[in-house]
Amino acid sequence: MKKLVVFSLCIAILTSCATIFNGSKARVVLADEKVTDPVDLTVDGAKYPNILLPARVKIKRGFKDTKVVAEARGYNSSSVDIHKKFNGTTLWNIILGGIPGMAVDAATGAMMKPESNYYNLNMQPATLKNYVEDPTIMAGEASNMVSRDKPGQTALERTVIRWYFDSDPRGARIYWRVVSSIPAVVKNTNETYLMTTPFEETRSFNILGLTYENSRDVQIEIKVSKKGYEDQVKRFNVRQAIDQQEISGFFEMVAKTDNDK
Repeated sequence: MKKLVVFSLCIAILTSCATIFNGSKARVVLADEKVTDPVDLTVDGAKYPNILLPARVKIKRGFKDTKVVAEARGYNSSSVDIHKKFNGTTLWNIILGGIPGMAVDAATGAMMKPESNYYNLNMQPATLKNYVEDPTIMAGEASNMVSRDKPGQTALERTVIRWYFDSDPRGARIYWRVVSSIPAVVKNTNETYLMTTPFEETRSFNILGLTYENSRDVQIEIKVSKKGYEDQVKRFNVRQAIDQQEISGFFEMVAKTDNDK
């Protein structure tokens, strides 16, 4: 009887594939190219001070989302929810005779994994929170709205912005869309394909409903995608882009693991 129990335990251990191969934790990359100073990270409730980005951190697998909070001097705190998806390695438990092994994977949470291996923290400078009005804006132009009725009439539409994006490796497809916190005025848009990296162009923000005043409540989301690599997303505040006359970024592509391909 004892031998049977020991044998059953061995089978359970050997067939819990996800737990053996992947463990109960997964690694993800947290990044934000705007932030060069150390940040304080809180991951799954644990605190990690003075971390330089990009950083590879461990998170719990499990069935619950992982909440990551990042804080740095001069920036508003930022949070990212890391959602989980089914880990295909667990299916080997069925092939190998699997009910005990699947139970182990379920108990350890190894049957789940993060939806992505790369997350952009998108931290925003704290000064944006207190922004009221740019005194350099020409009189009467702060509230002039971009519209279809009189295209090209506002100073905002005539302001040319440099767009530049590159990646390593190159050849990643670039998509952009509008992300608005004032959708009643400036609507969110679907993704639009630009071209592949490297990409450089000069264009204005002809976004319907946009004004100098409300541009601080609107973001441009850039996504790059390449076969065999994780998709990467970065967001840029339109107010900042107008002030800097540029919207640019570099994407360090992260190869997918064998389990993600």
